[in-house]
Amino acid sequence: MRRLALAAAATIVVTATPALADRPGRGWISAERASGILAKRGYKVTKIEADDGHWEGEARRGRVQYEFHVDPRTGAVTKLERDR
Repeated sequence: MRRLALAAAATIVVTATPALADRPGRGWISAERASGILAKRGYKVTKIEADDGHWEGEARRGRVQYEFHVDPRTGAVTKLERDR
């Protein structure tokens, strides 16, 4: 019985850990600020979320859809490419 309880607890910890990685970290710029950086370049952000240690999302410029990454501490756009 004790073994079963330990296995269940380990499963909960393992499955909960990835969710923690998808939250803005301490010292991150806000999602609004990251969106504003792209807006100043003429993009309209349609989706933004914390993922794998950076802000990630989708934006439009005219009729073209883009995928982007923004460094969460500096606000630098580290990826900006047309979505296929």
